[in-house]
Amino acid sequence: MKLNRKDLQLFNLSFLDIISCGFGAVVLLVLISNNAPDTSQSSKDDTQTLLEQVIAQQTRIDALTEEIDQQQKQNDEQLSDRGNFGNAAQNLSQRLGQKDTETKKLDDDLEGLSLVKDSLKQISIAPRSNRTTRDIEVGGIPVDSDYVIFVVDTSGSMLNIWSRVSATILNVLSIHPKVKGFQILNDQGKVLVSAYDGRWIPDTPQRRKSIMNVFSVWNELSNSSPVEGIGTALRVYAKPGQEISIYVFGDDYTGSSYDPVIEKITRLNKGGKKGKRLAKIHGIGFISPQTTNRFAILMRELTRRNGGSFLALPL
Repeated sequence: MKLNRKDLQLFNLSFLDIISCGFGAVVLLVLISNNAPDTSQSSKDDTQTLLEQVIAQQTRIDALTEEIDQQQKQNDEQLSDRGNFGNAAQNLSQRLGQKDTETKKLDDDLEGLSLVKDSLKQISIAPRSNRTTRDIEVGGIPVDSDYVIFVVDTSGSMLNIWSRVSATILNVLSIHPKVKGFQILNDQGKVLVSAYDGRWIPDTPQRRKSIMNVFSVWNELSNSSPVEGIGTALRVYAKPGQEISIYVFGDDYTGSSYDPVIEKITRLNKGGKKGKRLAKIHGIGFISPQTTNRFAILMRELTRRNGGSFLALPL
């Protein structure tokens, strides 16, 4: 049997056509594949760019955060400074208030000292003697003494008004027209300046100033009883033939009795020739928070019997 030649040719052409089409499709795919852009590399570049932007933004955020922290710190410091300024202003106000109080106290002390001077000039206390002539006096207080002894209570209550005590010592010295020497003891008989123990302190303006500087910081034990101090003044410093005045400063008396003490001191003071007094004894009473009337009771009678005067200083 013979094959039809025409049918064989048609079959061959169709097969070739299919093969050609398939090959062409493959070639087209290859061409398309080679000419397409590299999206993988582009994606990498885009990712790198975005990452760099994120890093830059984070860096900016960190910088802003640090700047905010610095500003907050400065604000806190300013608030602290304002608080310190407020405290300083409050402290200054308190100090000014204290200074006003101190100034008022000094004014009161000055007024009191003025009253003391007026009292020294106005109060007249007659001499307890039969003499018809009077000593040179200021307000009835004899001021003709050549030597002056101060017996000062150095207890804590007196230290609270120490500036008034110091000023009163200078006032007493100033009313005496002539003073050859003076001495300062505490109520226990302790001398203020050990270098002058048993002898007089020469009275000169410079010596007064230096002695009062020492007196301003004097802090000696005391029992608020002037008996020992007066006794020391009479036994150690009072000599016959000298004009001596003893000024007793205090705000309280803690002794248990009056009459025996007054008798003892009065007898001791009559140690001169023919029982003449060795010294005039004066008393000056100060008012402090612990003041009682016991010092005044003692000194009024003691000064009366020993040719002196007693003054109670006002506040």
